[in-house]
Amino acid sequence: MLHRTLSARIERWPVRGAFTISRGAKRDVEVVIAELAEGGLVGRGEATAIYYHGESASGILAVLEGVREQVEAGLDSIALQTLLPRGAARNALDCALWDLEAKRSGIPVWRLAGLSAPQPLETAFTISLGEPARMEADARAVANLPLLKLKLAGEGDIARVAAVRKGAPAARLIVDANEAWTGRDVAAEAGALVPFGVELIEQPVKAGQDHLLDNVVSPIPLCADESCQDRADLERCVGRYAAINIKLDKAGGLTEALALAAEAPAAGLEIMVGCMLATSLGIAPAALVASQARWIDLDGALLLAEDRKHAMTATKGLLAAAAPELWG
Repeated sequence: MLHRTLSARIERWPVRGAFTISRGAKRDVEVVIAELAEGGLVGRGEATAIYYHGESASGILAVLEGVREQVEAGLDSIALQTLLPRGAARNALDCALWDLEAKRSGIPVWRLAGLSAPQPLETAFTISLGEPARMEADARAVANLPLLKLKLAGEGDIARVAAVRKGAPAARLIVDANEAWTGRDVAAEAGALVPFGVELIEQPVKAGQDHLLDNVVSPIPLCADESCQDRADLERCVGRYAAINIKLDKAGGLTEALALAAEAPAAGLEIMVGCMLATSLGIAPAALVASQARWIDLDGALLLAEDRKHAMTATKGLLAAAAPELWG
């Protein structure tokens, strides 16, 4: 067996302007890069800490250091699923293992995973939370894009959506409440958004309080984000949500994300694929899962002030497939 080494580091990337949701604003993002070197080849994976789980970039590094011996001894993606719990640390390693295997075999990841060849994907572009006038201006600046995603906060959301619709009259709209509708009449809030053509509402209530959606009849489909991390959460979502948002950092990597995408439709749930703020290295594996999704929100790298070499590009809302020099 060839000698394998694991290295990991934190990188900080500036956000273009600020990325604002109901929990606060971010002006930069720390990502963790895991690299597996073996026989002159290097597999890479990138992860962003799930802050609402208490994760941090330094914590991810500590987790990776804690499994160094097993990883360098030849751990594969299947064994990794039981070695580490879901979360960003496992995502970084899992994606690095897929990338390494693709380089070692000469077979691209999409083919190893039994997927069709990647095609350009229509991705949402996020309008950060703000006052209606600001959100209208932000929407007007990207009104040529086909799909916009609005961050909401509860109070004043109808005015925000109305402003964005005014700024981008032809765009499709999805909204993300980020748990801010907890304690509100979800059906009534959703009903008020119908005239603006909103087609999906993400995470209206706090994760763990999904029972608040029991018997709620929403005129717009509801999507679980924080409430659905991996397959273990599917049962709780059935009957309460129409869709789930799959993110590799939540699920713990491409392996679990693919399994989740395969099982969700059988449970009657449609698929959205999203991301944290990340560079194109973190977006590339998620884009493979997105080939199976109805809604795609992979603009994490597009929201950065700069991206890495061989970055994925987006033209008129179509996200190009990743180059093998980047990942996979």
